[in-house]
Amino acid sequence: MAQDISKLSIIIPAYNEAKTIHLILDKVAAVQLVHNFQKEVIIVNDCSTDDTKAAIETYMSQSALPIELYNHEVNKGKGAAIHTGIGKATGDLVIIQDADLEYDPQEYNILLKPVLDGFADVVYGSRFMGGNAHRILFFWHSIGNKVLTTLSNMFTNLNLTDMETCYKLFRREIIQSLQLKETRFGFEPEVTAKISRQPNIRIYEVGISYYGRTYAEGKKINWKDGFRAIWCILRYNLFK
Repeated sequence: MAQDISKLSIIIPAYNEAKTIHLILDKVAAVQLVHNFQKEVIIVNDCSTDDTKAAIETYMSQSALPIELYNHEVNKGKGAAIHTGIGKATGDLVIIQDADLEYDPQEYNILLKPVLDGFADVVYGSRFMGGNAHRILFFWHSIGNKVLTTLSNMFTNLNLTDMETCYKLFRREIIQSLQLKETRFGFEPEVTAKISRQPNIRIYEVGISYYGRTYAEGKKINWKDGFRAIWCILRYNLFK
C-alpha cells in the first residue's frame, strides 16, 4: 500500500502569525520529500487580528509552493482550524504543522518512514525521545505534558511519550473518518482517544527536534488549556 502514496497534505492553522508565517512556509518549501512526494499546503487563517491573511496572500503570489488558503470569518480556535484543514485535504497522508517555528519541517521524512516502510498508519513525533535538539524552556510545561500523556495512556492503553505533540501524521482516510469536536487545544487528547479505538490501527512514534517559543515570542497555550486537556481525556475515553 505504501508504494501508492504520492502526496502529503500539510495543514497549518494560523492565528496572528504575520511576522513569522513566511519563515515556516520557506521551510516547508525547502523540504525535499522522499520519493518526490507532492506537497499540498492548506493554511487555515483563524480570523487573525493582525496582517496574517495579507502576509499569506503575498507569499502565495511570489512562491511556487502549492498553497490553499481558507479564512474563518470568526475566531474558532486551533482545533477548529485543524478540522477545516482535514476536511479540505486530498493527500494520501496528512500532517499537522504549527505556523510558528517550534517544529522543523525537515523532519517530515522521519515521520513518513514508518508509513512508507509498511508498518504504520499513524505516526507521532515525540519531543521527549531520541537525540534531537530541544530548546530548554518551562519546567512546569514539561511536567504538565508528561502528566497529560500518562493520563491519556492510562485510558487509551497506548505507551506514547508525547501525546501533546503538534507533529501527528495520519493516513487521510483515517483522520477524515473521525468525528472531531474540540475547537481549541483539546484536539490532541481527543484525536488520540479516537485514533486509539480504530480497529487494527498501527501507531508509531519517532523522535523529533523542538525549538520552543516563550510567551514573549508568541506562545499561546496556557494553564487553562491544561485543565481542558484533562477534561478531554476523561470525556473522550470514558464517555464514548
